[in-house]
Amino acid sequence: MSLFFLSQVLVAIAIGFDLMSFQFKERKKIVGCLFCAGILISSHFLLLEQWTAAGLMIIATIRYLTSIFSTSSKLKYLFCSLSIVTSIVTYAGIASVLSCIGSVFQTVAAFNKDDKRLRELMVIGTSFWLVHNYIIGSPTAVLMEALFISSNLVGYYRYYYKSA
Repeated sequence: MSLFFLSQVLVAIAIGFDLMSFQFKERKKIVGCLFCAGILISSHFLLLEQWTAAGLMIIATIRYLTSIFSTSSKLKYLFCSLSIVTSIVTYAGIASVLSCIGSVFQTVAAFNKDDKRLRELMVIGTSFWLVHNYIIGSPTAVLMEALFISSNLVGYYRYYYKSA
């Protein structure tokens, strides 16, 4: 089995966690699913030798775990700073810039106490990751981000439009 194929399998499994995440209303459950997906996605990027994305996803995985227990602004700024420094150290062109922007939006989202705002910011961050994944040539990761956005929007509709 090639490393590329294995990377795509890991992302395919992560899709399940991503799709589940935004079908929950409770912020902690959303972020818990994102933590599980993050482990798989960071492994995917490591296999593809996409060092900025791998570093950012490792940070994101730790961030998701941390944000289950705290929404501290200090932690939000710490994780944003770590993402920016990682992106500078591993800079490899536009893909690094896109993943950094996506990571910063998702960091702000993860530490947001309001699940509605979390969902809105995640759509923005995920859009940057979608373009990133297209540029690096990971078709399953592109599908994952598209499904993640769709799942997020379905959850958003269920909780904020349908119930209103």
